[in-house]
Amino acid sequence: MMRRALITGITGQDGCYLARLLLDRGYEVVGILDDSRYSSLWNLSYLGILPMVRLLRVKLLDYIEVQRVLLEVRPSEVYSLAAQSSVSKSFQEPAVTIKANLEAVMNWLEAIRMLSPDVRLYHASSSEMYGNVTNACVEPTTLFNPISPYAVSKVAAHQLVRSYRTAYNIFAVSGILFNHESMLRKKGFFTRKLMDGALDLSTGSVSSLSFGNLDVRRDFGYAPDYVEAMWLMLHQGQPEDQLICTGKSVSLRDIVNHVFMRMNVSTDRLHIDASLYRPAEIEDIYGAPSYATEKLSWTSHYDAFGAMDLILEERLKLLHSGQVMPA
Repeated sequence: MMRRALITGITGQDGCYLARLLLDRGYEVVGILDDSRYSSLWNLSYLGILPMVRLLRVKLLDYIEVQRVLLEVRPSEVYSLAAQSSVSKSFQEPAVTIKANLEAVMNWLEAIRMLSPDVRLYHASSSEMYGNVTNACVEPTTLFNPISPYAVSKVAAHQLVRSYRTAYNIFAVSGILFNHESMLRKKGFFTRKLMDGALDLSTGSVSSLSFGNLDVRRDFGYAPDYVEAMWLMLHQGQPEDQLICTGKSVSLRDIVNHVFMRMNVSTDRLHIDASLYRPAEIEDIYGAPSYATEKLSWTSHYDAFGAMDLILEERLKLLHSGQVMPA
């Protein structure tokens, strides 16, 4: 019998790569498009899987609609990836961020509890939940210390998943994914801005590229690696949250310099704009990958620079083919 998975946020970076992975493993994949906003299908087309997924429009903040789609689709696995995922935007729209990132998760948990308690749920948590930790290396026992509205929303949703798992014996897990990048990042994310800007600088389309604080350090991996960990988490004997990371942090400045070097672009064309700094910022953070290696037999295949090389290679191929990524 063919397995069926339901993915919210299927048009985002993680949703697309996860859909491809599941299709390769023989799943029927149903993707949810948030009926409250426009969703570009370019990413799904780029991966060549758009004709193979069934897409439904659903208001994720409407509990009745979530119940309806759960009964209609009858998945064995739900991957709750949809979110307001911009940390910077969360400072501008904190109420919208908290509502979007908490209520949708609650609706799926409650619908599963009431209607389909055998469904397994994966929820996308975030390393942002830890804030400015005392020890930059995060372990499963590290306490949350959110410093942005986005992080607050993710802590609340994470704890809600844990609560339902404990109280109602639902197989629900949260993957605490550290930064993971790919060709499919949308506008507004650091990696997409860097790649767009480096290509524009190399062709002379722009004369400089502006960033905020480049001295912060993050744990960067490669998104196609990380979606495999999501699937593995739903196929363990017992539900357990996991840290998904590389175990190393690098500065944004080093990543910019690496990409500029690859593109033969001078760092003299880099401009630091203080107006782009966030109101509060995590200075340095990385995760301990040994737990995921032990529990899931999972490991990241690419570090930050390896991931950037892969992304840049894809972007150059796209440029030479004459295709244009959506805004």
